[in-house]
Amino acid sequence: MSVWEAACSQAAVVETLQRAVRASRGNSDMASAAMSQAWLITGPPGSGRSIVARAFAAALECTEEEPGCGRCHGCTTTLAGTHPDVELYDTAAVIISVEDTRALVAKSYVFPTVGRKRVIAIEDADRMLERTTNVLLKAMEEPPPDTVWILITSSPQDVLPTIRSRCRIVTLKVPDAGDVASIIHADHSEMSTDEALNIALMAQCHIGRARGLARDIVAREERKALLSAVLRLNTVGDCVFAAKDIVDHFPAVRKKYVEKGGETVQEELRRNELERFRTSIGLRDGDKESASQRAQIRQFTDAQKKQETRQHRDYIDRVLLDILSLYRDILTLQLGSDVGVMNRDFEAHCESVASQLTLGETLERMDAIAHARERIGRNMPPQLALEALFVNLRLQKR
Repeated sequence: MSVWEAACSQAAVVETLQRAVRASRGNSDMASAAMSQAWLITGPPGSGRSIVARAFAAALECTEEEPGCGRCHGCTTTLAGTHPDVELYDTAAVIISVEDTRALVAKSYVFPTVGRKRVIAIEDADRMLERTTNVLLKAMEEPPPDTVWILITSSPQDVLPTIRSRCRIVTLKVPDAGDVASIIHADHSEMSTDEALNIALMAQCHIGRARGLARDIVAREERKALLSAVLRLNTVGDCVFAAKDIVDHFPAVRKKYVEKGGETVQEELRRNELERFRTSIGLRDGDKESASQRAQIRQFTDAQKKQETRQHRDYIDRVLLDILSLYRDILTLQLGSDVGVMNRDFEAHCESVASQLTLGETLERMDAIAHARERIGRNMPPQLALEALFVNLRLQKR
């Protein structure tokens, strides 16, 4: 099984990367296939950017004659995340810190130990601040001959022009719903092909989200309840309560509010993580912390808080994208387009709303959703942003 088989609907990108891998071995005379030492893999969320980046890294480390075999030690360890010469950095924080970037730059100057290349991939490269990017810039301007940088983000515009100009850019497309459905059906053979297609459409062809929805029937029911509530918004009170339900439900999704002996499960997990970290730096129960150990513990707890903030933002953003998909279906029905709806279980509801709104009103609501996403991205409290959005979305009696 080739490492590229998991790259859903990305034949053109796979061909480009495979030719580049061959060129890196010196067996290609095609100028367009010249191997760059810095790559920028872009594409919409769920298009499989991380999957493609990992497959590219595996092909670079492949030890077989045809790169990307998927069977050799280089391929299997890279795909498993255990190859010593491949660093796949995925931050749980809202931003990528200068300290983490400096550590990656230092690793980039280390000669490969067992593999062909030293590969460093950075997920969500747009989370780097400008001063953080400047740390990376020097390393990308003059990289060691055996180092390959892979930056992963939604759009080339998400990174600074100075970084972008030093990268070869490949852009992934939104996967076909049928291809995503095939992946879901392969993972869950008990599902019918129609059920798998419904899930692929619910996830807006986002591969990771589709897999999550396929595994979790509760998540599918919660999504259905959310969209039903949005379609029933009528009064300002409805809007306030709907916003509060969403914000309060975020911790419930992660079982934070499940009581367990007076302590929530999420609090217990965080406490256990902290205890393990204390043990890893040589502290036992009752030991007095040194100044350096206190600093390390403070840094660790700060990272925990940043992780929770990012998870909260990501959850709210998924909710808004689900709502946006609903209005996309309403717009599709108003235009009489032959493009199918994404929320097939809500088609009748969408037809009803489409008959109550003008085309301009639907577009205004879609703009309001985009505006709410921007506001939350700029640190506006989600409760306020959602309340303002829902007031704009409610269906008022004419």
